[in-house]
Amino acid sequence: MLSWLMLCCLMVGYGCENDLAEVQRLATEEDLGKEVATDVRLIYSDSAIVRVQVESPRMIRYTDKKEPRQEFPEGLTAHFYAPNLQETSTLSAGYGVRYEREQRVVLRDSVVWHSINGEQLETEELIWDEKNERIHTDKFVVIRRPGEIIYGYGFEASQDFDRARIKAIEGRIKVKEPPAPDSGAPQR
Repeated sequence: MLSWLMLCCLMVGYGCENDLAEVQRLATEEDLGKEVATDVRLIYSDSAIVRVQVESPRMIRYTDKKEPRQEFPEGLTAHFYAPNLQETSTLSAGYGVRYEREQRVVLRDSVVWHSINGEQLETEELIWDEKNERIHTDKFVVIRRPGEIIYGYGFEASQDFDRARIKAIEGRIKVKEPPAPDSGAPQR
């Protein structure tokens, strides 16, 4: 009976041996430093007040000590809120990355920001400097406001977009608003 038990222990011990090639195939060095999440919803708050909600189909968090970052390779949408939880604006992009150590967010590929006041910013790249609370780009921008469209290169703003300026304005187009249906003006 004792020899049968020893034989079973030896067989179990032999069966649990790890094949190093198999372990290396399953866990490459690249995979060890990252976490992947799908259908992500992140909520950022300040003093228990929700400020931003970020949604993305996929997020990769790199845990590299030199450059920890969160990458959104399939795009993201961010909703910004006032202290009363009223949504003030939304921002969407086809790609985004947040560099944790630098406190910097880079958004690329069809970046669009909408405010509740009817303003819209479109560009191919937008950078948010969290530490200095500034947003900027050196790329071509289009700003649409009720009644006008502004084109230019380069943009700077406070992180809440309250104080903004275009560095090199290319053109400004006044858009004629159609008369309201009840204004009594003839309609065409």
